[in-house]
Amino acid sequence: MRAHFLSLVAISTCLLISISQAEDCNPDDKKVLFQIKKSLGDPALLASWENTTDCCTKWDGIRCLRKTHRIISLTVFNDDVLPVSGIQPSGKFPPAVGDLPYLRELYFHNLSQVTGPIPQELAKLRRLRFLRLDLLNLTGPIPPIFGQLKRLYFINLANNKLSGSIPSSLGELPGNFGALSIILSNNQLTGMILTSFSNNLNLTGIDLSGNKLEGDASMLFGSNKIVGSIVLSRNQLEFNLSLVVLPDDFIYLDISHNKIYGSIPPQMGDIGIHYFNVSYNRLCGEIPVGLQSFDTSNYVHNKCLCGAPLPACK
Repeated sequence: MRAHFLSLVAISTCLLISISQAEDCNPDDKKVLFQIKKSLGDPALLASWENTTDCCTKWDGIRCLRKTHRIISLTVFNDDVLPVSGIQPSGKFPPAVGDLPYLRELYFHNLSQVTGPIPQELAKLRRLRFLRLDLLNLTGPIPPIFGQLKRLYFINLANNKLSGSIPSSLGELPGNFGALSIILSNNQLTGMILTSFSNNLNLTGIDLSGNKLEGDASMLFGSNKIVGSIVLSRNQLEFNLSLVVLPDDFIYLDISHNKIYGSIPPQMGDIGIHYFNVSYNRLCGEIPVGLQSFDTSNYVHNKCLCGAPLPACK
């Protein structure tokens, strides 16, 4: 009799634990996740998203805050090189993501069948700090919603088909903890570089390569900036490099394949930069000594650059 009683107690305890675990995931958040899964075609990549399991502990790509059980991180990440029907998510990027109010991190990566515009609903994610929507098939302009996301300090929208100009709201982002990184490479962006970037002293890294941007990008540089990496290659930018000053801790510069003219300032050779590429521009003059260790390919196809690793100046 006692053994039977203990058995019942054990079963009841297991049921209570099971119920407790099932309730860990906030029901509103879980409902939103099922909407996201449905809008992405119920892919096998999200097979762990089942109603009978706890989304905070059993679902791939989900992380919750321990105290509140609210979802703070959502990751949909594909490791396959080629899309496989039924495995990868497909369809328009789900606006329902905006209904996860406690989200801090949002990652959608390498999902070539996820299409459509960036939804305006993302403006509701006021706690968002880290946004990565790269290697998707997003189209249309970059919406001006990012100015409302005051805690955002990293944004990566690379390798999509986004078009139009860069919204001024991106240049006005304050960054978090005094840091801001923006990656918009390999899209179809046009127009002028934002003048609002010139006043942003919190910009630590920016990559606008592989677009059709025009104009003067010299405002991105300056000795008073904390920026450490600038990649502007394969655009149609035109400015005088002779007037540019880099911060002392600058490490990475790629401005190749543009219309940049002038000479390379000697100061750029004195800061110990790790990578430097100015090829396919209209530069002249002698390459500073501190930059002569880079390969010839980093300097070719300029108007009249000279000095190692190129032929000596006459």
